[in-house]
Amino acid sequence: MVHMPSSGPLLSAYTRRQALTALGLAAAAGLAACTDKPKSGTGSVPGEPPKPSPKAGVAITAPAGGAKNVPAGTEIVFTVRDAPDAQVALTDEAGKPVEGAMHPDGQGWLPKSSLDYGQTYTATVTATGDDGVAATATAKFTTMAKPGKQVRFTTFLGDGAVVGVGMPIILRVDRAIPKDQRAAVQRRLIVTTTPVQEGIWTWYSDTELHWRPKEFWQAGTKVLVNMRVGGLPCGGGYFGRTDLTLDFSTGASLVMTVDDKASPKVMTVTKDGRVLKKIPVSLGRTSMPSSSGTMVVIEKLPKTVFDTRDDPNPANRYVTPIDYAQRLTWGGEFIHSAPWSVDDQGKRNVSHGCINMSPANAKWLFSQTLVGSPVTVKGTSRALEYGNGWTDWDKPWDEYVKGSAI
Repeated sequence: MVHMPSSGPLLSAYTRRQALTALGLAAAAGLAACTDKPKSGTGSVPGEPPKPSPKAGVAITAPAGGAKNVPAGTEIVFTVRDAPDAQVALTDEAGKPVEGAMHPDGQGWLPKSSLDYGQTYTATVTATGDDGVAATATAKFTTMAKPGKQVRFTTFLGDGAVVGVGMPIILRVDRAIPKDQRAAVQRRLIVTTTPVQEGIWTWYSDTELHWRPKEFWQAGTKVLVNMRVGGLPCGGGYFGRTDLTLDFSTGASLVMTVDDKASPKVMTVTKDGRVLKKIPVSLGRTSMPSSSGTMVVIEKLPKTVFDTRDDPNPANRYVTPIDYAQRLTWGGEFIHSAPWSVDDQGKRNVSHGCINMSPANAKWLFSQTLVGSPVTVKGTSRALEYGNGWTDWDKPWDEYVKGSAI
């Protein structure tokens, strides 16, 4: 399911028509209004007496009235007949209103946060037909006791972070979610982007979800992730531990590209569509080629030490201080300063798989990039292994979508 942006703050009452507008379906409603069928209350043939307006009908389908042990992450699901709008109200045992809003897909009304455990609530849905008469449905239900089996959802990004335009949203769970529960979990991970950009969640592994837009993020995008998983069934008797939110933004559109077949061998650095610099580089030698594919900067280390003394090949063992290292793969490919290979940069590949550049160029590039800045390498003899780093962009969009809810 592609999660489209939600449309504003959560309210105590929210109409189905508003929810449809939030999903960008207002145009479809407009088309329906442009048919040449007679409106309610008019005759189909001139001179006929007006037909009575149909009476509205409404029914709550979940939770059922009188239901016990309802998950605290429940939502109010209902149907409406012959009415354009429906208003939802939820109150606790003391009659206090519970804030909430329609899910952006218009399929259910969500409380602002997960409900309290072991409490009784009353849901009321009201719809008014063209005749002005309101129809009402009510369901009283009781939530379950706090479960002993809970799934924890986490993200390492912090609120207010500024990331590169290739940064996926990464969400981890401490227990694998069964495949038959994954679509329901994804539906509760609501991503809002400003400006609006199409994107989707995919299962990067059994315990990790990623969300990426169809294209690289637009520069300066504001992102809000509303993870409505508290009390949500997660399969096997487990339930989401708590709701979470995350807000971050993207920086400038900085993109790096390297073509090993080009001469000279350079990294082209483009910012907001303008080439800033072409940097001479040396890639991996024939026996240890660099990976071809689209990667992103995973971490930035002003100073570190590369220690390969556990390499099975004695010829590849070394301990070397490194400046301005930017990790691209978990397997150990970096962009970094390499003063020892300056004479080879732009001409020959002599590294152990990394992208070597001069100290001055490495320092300059380090000042330009962010975690999540994308790097595309092509023309080498080795393809990037999917999952060796944050390789979300190394799959075409259609193939990436196939990983959703499976």
